[in-house]
Amino acid sequence: MLLWGFIAKQIRRWQAYRRTVVELSQLDDRTLADINVSRSEIFRVARQAAAAA
Repeated sequence: MLLWGFIAKQIRRWQAYRRTVVELSQLDDRTLADINVSRSEIFRVARQAAAAA
């Protein structure tokens, strides 16, 4: 049972990571600048979002 909970949590983290990368990648540079994220920081921000999930 514990293993399934771990697997489910990892899946939720992966989904949060992918969703964040996709959403931020679709924004233009000006919008990213408005939220203080540069294009090169998208993957770092996505990792942080996944860790919080």
